[in-house]
Amino acid sequence: MRGVVFDGTQPQVVDDLEVRDPGPGEVLVAIAAAGLCHSDLSVIDGTIPFPTPVVLGHEGAGVVEAVGAGVVHVGPGDHVALSTLANCGACTDCDRGRPTMCRTAIGRPGRPFSRGGAPLFQFASNSAFAERTVVKAVQAVKIPSDIPLTSAALIGCGVLTGVGAVLNRARVDRGESVVVIGTGGIGLNVLQGARIAGASTVVAVDSNPAKEEVARQFGATHFLASAAGVREILPTGADHVFECVGSTALIRQAIDLLDRHGQAILLGMPAPTAEASFVPAAMFLDKSILGCRYGSSRPQHDIALYADLYRQGRLLLDELVTETYPVEDFAKAADDAHHGRVARGVLTF
Repeated sequence: MRGVVFDGTQPQVVDDLEVRDPGPGEVLVAIAAAGLCHSDLSVIDGTIPFPTPVVLGHEGAGVVEAVGAGVVHVGPGDHVALSTLANCGACTDCDRGRPTMCRTAIGRPGRPFSRGGAPLFQFASNSAFAERTVVKAVQAVKIPSDIPLTSAALIGCGVLTGVGAVLNRARVDRGESVVVIGTGGIGLNVLQGARIAGASTVVAVDSNPAKEEVARQFGATHFLASAAGVREILPTGADHVFECVGSTALIRQAIDLLDRHGQAILLGMPAPTAEASFVPAAMFLDKSILGCRYGSSRPQHDIALYADLYRQGRLLLDELVTETYPVEDFAKAADDAHHGRVARGVLTF
């Protein structure tokens, strides 16, 4: 079968992948579509260290082909969106309703794939850049069959992360002010999360002026080419500032833009050794700096919720998909994503 493999040097599209059958508590999914997220590119450029060779992809949707023993919530023929969160459901954090903090959900990559008899790692417990993948049952969330799979694919990462950061982590309330630095795939979902939450002033900041139209479509009330103009709109600062780029300089800007009791939420992924600085004295006005893993989400609950909001017309998914590419055009899709030509490119099988 076809898939995108990174061998530690360069990614390539291959046609000789194999994947094992699902075991107890697992699901075999035929992938129909998978979004290309910057986290995939970050594995390739080394920003996210990951063992190789690895089958890339982590934002996908498809149709269940088979289930292992004990799986009852999905069955063959069901449409599913996949999460990357292979949480155990039994540790202290899972028991507290914090599956993104699961102690066994990260750092133990499996190897369900093989090529020429040699095993390959699975990226983010998912590997959606393959015609078929095996995931834990908890990662497969049933969705209505009338949602296009090219759109549904984006729920499992970009939407969960961006909208979830607003609703679950920052808990933006009606009438509050929001600044979003960076309007890529994550930033656009933060914008629509702020709109859904009822924020009154939503300022999008991006150095690319071509992104203004789509930023306003997703919920921005203002658009700026730099953060320098934010204080003209919000003289006392913002209630919430989301940094969606992963730049230490922009993290500092996010903190400096906070009003009293404001929150800076860090969503971008800097290099593992990068360090950011700020003035500690400024934090004594009850300001906060919040990390946020995967939108602080509960995927089985949140994916179903976002699918319902989409069907109500309140959550935009189709509009996120700038371009679709057959998986053979991965190189072009990656180049378009790297240069910011797309909100989200989606690979299809």
